[in-house]
Amino acid sequence: MKKNSNTENFESGYVYHIYTHANGNDLIFREEENYRYFLKKLEKYINPITEMYAYCLMPNHFHLLLRFKELKEIENEHFYLMKHFSNLLNGYAKAYNKRYNRKGSLFLDYIRRKRVDNKKYLLKLLHYIHNNPVNHGFIEDINDWKYSSYQSYINFSKESRIERKEMMQYFDTINEFVEYHKSNVEYDFLTIE
Repeated sequence: MKKNSNTENFESGYVYHIYTHANGNDLIFREEENYRYFLKKLEKYINPITEMYAYCLMPNHFHLLLRFKELKEIENEHFYLMKHFSNLLNGYAKAYNKRYNRKGSLFLDYIRRKRVDNKKYLLKLLHYIHNNPVNHGFIEDINDWKYSSYQSYINFSKESRIERKEMMQYFDTINEFVEYHKSNVEYDFLTIE
């Protein structure tokens, strides 16, 4: 039986695709400062409990690809891990609402999540997440989007908070990584609502 992507429990040690959308037709990010602020919140609440493999922030939604670090002596892992996401989204939404004199929920009531259980799915997600701005028509060239982890990979010599080694084990060179992202990949079994 297929698990619903809104109810699947988080477990430490596993890789997940996590994504959510703005409520209705709202935007999550209106200006560059919004993206920077969200990334700071991500670093504060999510980086301590994860190895981040990829992300992409879009005007009305975002995608994360990450592995939860192993936890010791935590009774309810899902609740503990979910609390970090709650803190991220609530903290960001409060600041956003204050800045734009806005009221109400900014995000959908839940974060969608899907456990990644094989290499093929993992690599398709990496491609999908980094190409999201191209697929949505915001840019034509993947290099032109500033709010994803793609630049971190192609500038491998620069320090990054992205766990690049995990993903780069599937590519012999940076050029192979770049060519993979330029290729047409069928997202046939990506269940993204």
